[in-house]
Amino acid sequence: MSVRRSHLAALLTVAVAGVALTACTEQKKDVSSDGAVQVNATDSACELSKTTFPAGPVNFSVTNKGSKTTEVYVYAAGDKIVTERENIGPGTKATITAEIKAGEYEVACKPGMVGDGIRQKITVTGDAAQAKSDPRLTAAVTAYRTYVQEQADATMPLVRKFADAVKAGDLEAAKAAYAPSGWAGSAPSRWPRASATSTRRRTSARTAWSRARRWTGWHKLEKSLWADGRITTRTRSWPTSWWRT
Repeated sequence: MSVRRSHLAALLTVAVAGVALTACTEQKKDVSSDGAVQVNATDSACELSKTTFPAGPVNFSVTNKGSKTTEVYVYAAGDKIVTERENIGPGTKATITAEIKAGEYEVACKPGMVGDGIRQKITVTGDAAQAKSDPRLTAAVTAYRTYVQEQADATMPLVRKFADAVKAGDLEAAKAAYAPSGWAGSAPSRWPRASATSTRRRTSARTAWSRARRWTGWHKLEKSLWADGRITTRTRSWPTSWWRT
């Protein structure tokens, strides 16, 4: 592990610990004993123990009581994603932590991880500028943004090389360029989107998602290169629609 990544991991560990400590010591009415707002997600409901709370660090404790794998989002106006957590299996729990400013938001539970979700409006009160903020969390976010940008800048030429090989129909060159193109490395930070049909879904969709929409992206190309062993005219048309976005 590089010195930079070790430093980043340390910052994130300290930041998460600091936020957890704040949540535990600032218990409020309608919030569980560990300081988290409870989110009970089922196949037909998204219930919150509290829909109004102060600006600042907020923990959402999600319990999936449904029969489908779900994901939970916090949306600002215009479906701008504030925070999210995916792949919460039936009968499992997850914690989502975010620094939320004063304003109106929506929490969305998405059974099956598709669609706009079952939504619950929330109100975050107070002056965001005066809300308590852990400086370690701010430092961790700044370091992570820098790291992600550096990775994106380094990845783009490799993505272009992969896309060019696919468009040229060069099977062996496309195979050689597939892994270095770096799509998996971007997964933790992949990319703000307003709906399930945006960039992330188009670039890394699994087979299951193809039932509701056209299946595109790296996993589809992976199947073409190794399972099918060929690049068709249709395959060559896909990279032009997603690698530039």
